[in-house]
Amino acid sequence: MLRAALLPLPLGLLIACSAPTPPDTGSQPAATTQATAAIADPAQPTGLSIDASHLGNNHWLLTSAATAGNQPIDVLFPNEETPLQLDFNDGRLSISGGCNRHSGSYQIQGETLSVGSLASTRRACAAPLMDADRAIAAQLAAPLQIKAIDSGQLLLVSASGDTLSFRSEPTAQTRFGSAGQTVFWEVAAQTVACPQQPTRQCLQVRPVHYDDKGIKQGEPGPFSAFSGTIEGYEHQPGTRNILRLKQYTLSAADADGNTHAQVLDMVVESGNG
Repeated sequence: MLRAALLPLPLGLLIACSAPTPPDTGSQPAATTQATAAIADPAQPTGLSIDASHLGNNHWLLTSAATAGNQPIDVLFPNEETPLQLDFNDGRLSISGGCNRHSGSYQIQGETLSVGSLASTRRACAAPLMDADRAIAAQLAAPLQIKAIDSGQLLLVSASGDTLSFRSEPTAQTRFGSAGQTVFWEVAAQTVACPQQPTRQCLQVRPVHYDDKGIKQGEPGPFSAFSGTIEGYEHQPGTRNILRLKQYTLSAADADGNTHAQVLDMVVESGNG
């Protein structure tokens, strides 16, 4: 039996999330030289030309964070393999990489980034991930100065001098050259031998359909072996998942003969097989 983990939008699982005081980061070694330079005068205009489409064409992954005293803000790095990430799309900002996904409106006026009230999914995780959620929400609660933005870096500075540095990573839409199509797949708990290459293990998948209210429609068909990969998804044997994916048409079939690429958007449901 599947149990709901994160319901598919638009089921309205988002709730208002307040911006608490970030935890004490303690005394640590000095942060990066880039952060030090930016802290020198946070209020000084830089004359940047900020292109919202450039923001939207990339994921922005947090690489360093330092206080005005040049101390690392370690609470913002709960997981070395999955850094906190900002995504800008059609006037909305989403935040991932901690425990929950946050989202809210944003505006850029001159060189100032202002984020509206954030909403959050309602998962419970280990303390470091929950602390990171609270800390990044607190950082975005007040306007931030954009001190650098280019093909590789986004540098944000708070009124108190905290500096957050992000590196860019092109979105799937940018890489594949289209907006893609949203689809839902159920992935079976166990893999099977791939039909064409029995020495390989393939995921078992089947499409799932929802109406515009997020209600599952009809009975899903049988599982079939999928020889490709789902970007961003790591299968755990024994766990069955329903995934919301972005599907992109490839200009040429891949080595397995697949004509589409699948990129994980979110895990909708998860349960034992």
